Amino acid sequence: MKLLEDKIRKDGVVKEGGVLKVDSFLNHQMDIPLFDEMGKEWKRLFADAPVNKILTIEASGIGVACIAARHFGVPVVFAKKARSVNIDGEVYSTKIESFTHRRVYDVIVSRKFLGPEDHVLIIDDFLANGKALEGLIQIVESAGAVLEGIGIAIEKGFQPGGELIRGKGVRVESLAVIESMDVESGVKFRRQPGHS
Repeated sequence: MKLLEDKIRKDGVVKEGGVLKVDSFLNHQMDIPLFDEMGKEWKRLFADAPVNKILTIEASGIGVACIAARHFGVPVVFAKKARSVNIDGEVYSTKIESFTHRRVYDVIVSRKFLGPEDHVLIIDDFLANGKALEGLIQIVESAGAVLEGIGIAIEKGFQPGGELIRGKGVRVESLAVIESMDVESGVKFRRQPGHS
């Protein structure tokens, strides 16, 4: 998606250790008109899928998932990284290792909000090593729901996550795929057929 790539080139900051800071528009301060265009693009890409629920993980995926959900006309369920007193009843649970935070989280989704009748689209801000997505896929499978695919804002194509998830037969539509990046030369993108 050229609009997102241009925004990354303009406002993204490449840091040492394979980190891309996009906090000025994606995962701290949020550019809602950009999110709206991203939601439209995911709706176009998954127009053939009978999505009735969007699943994401707290916290950075929530904003983009909510805007995308407007285009699908469906609710968003987000996996919580900690059990709180306001979650009652049975839950689906898995462990997820975060690339950014370098720690393992126990994540949960209430069984009230995900079940065998659901056709799920997972939406998240980043795909790097694929650990968060593996955990969300496991939750969808535990619920007996159908995974229709995964929509990612930014995929680090030079890390193994995209290949890992696609290797499981899951459809992944990333709006910007970074081929390479470094502090000196910035970001280079991989062209994707069929994307705007």
